[in-house]
Amino acid sequence: MIADSVLDLIGHTPLLRLNHLDTGCCELLLKLENQNPGGSIKDRVALSMIEQAERSGRLRPGGTIIEATAGNTGLGLALIATQKGYPLILVVPDKMSQEKIFHLRALGVDVRLTRSDVTKGHPDYYQDYALRLAADIPGSFYIDQFSNPANPLAHATGTAVELWEQTGGHIDAIVVGVGSGGTLGGLQQFFHQHSPQTEFVLADPCGSILADVVEHGRYGEVGSWLVEGIGEDFVPPLADFERVQHAYRISDREAFTTARALLTHEGILAGSSTGTLLAAALRYSQAQNTPKRVVTFACDSGNKYLSKMFNDQWLSQQNLA
Repeated sequence: MIADSVLDLIGHTPLLRLNHLDTGCCELLLKLENQNPGGSIKDRVALSMIEQAERSGRLRPGGTIIEATAGNTGLGLALIATQKGYPLILVVPDKMSQEKIFHLRALGVDVRLTRSDVTKGHPDYYQDYALRLAADIPGSFYIDQFSNPANPLAHATGTAVELWEQTGGHIDAIVVGVGSGGTLGGLQQFFHQHSPQTEFVLADPCGSILADVVEHGRYGEVGSWLVEGIGEDFVPPLADFERVQHAYRISDREAFTTARALLTHEGILAGSSTGTLLAAALRYSQAQNTPKRVVTFACDSGNKYLSKMFNDQWLSQQNLA
């Protein structure tokens, strides 16, 4: 089969059974979203959000797309905006890996770096910064992945359907992380209808507030973490934690160690969020007393982190070696 556009290659990613890590009595399956053309699961939502904006008339030819992103949504938007001919401005926190920034700039994106040490409401917070840009630039469209219903729709009608078909409808638990909340929300929509007994498990970086929300319905002081793309200092509007049965707090050290083990044991080069999800999936699997089929995601490619978590010198500088 020959594709006519790189956009036709988004989705339909493989599902891999992990055989060389300790999964207890469970079968652990990894959906390889790192094999999307932009290298991450966010290609799906970027395409969905842009095409929905086109259909609604909110994005017109020549209009500038603006978004606040920790990285992979930006790369997905850049891939699609380049193909469709839209200018793109991305506001990104300064903890983003250099590989992602180089990739974006190579695609011709206007990248605006801002502080990662401030919270919502501060003028330098990446979402507030992006909103100001959208208000100031005529004809622009703010994607707003955190509130855009086309974000979870991509997973309800795409990712979830693929998982259902690949597993014959047999999934006992799905382990997800939350950045915008779209993956969790979209998967829940589908599985609540087709398999309400499927459990949802949250993998959350230590320092994020979301595990506290799942366990206690409230949260305290926000911490900091080095993992990119998941974990939040606020509750995303798209995130629905009502049906999340378990939450695991995963340290940067555990996330990076697990991602590196995935490479050495299974041959999969995946990023820091994948390390977080996989660490939680392994903990969940090892805690089970009866066999279950557990699914999680290789959210993006590890080639975006070669200068960071796959770099022993960088780990040493972070006191994580």
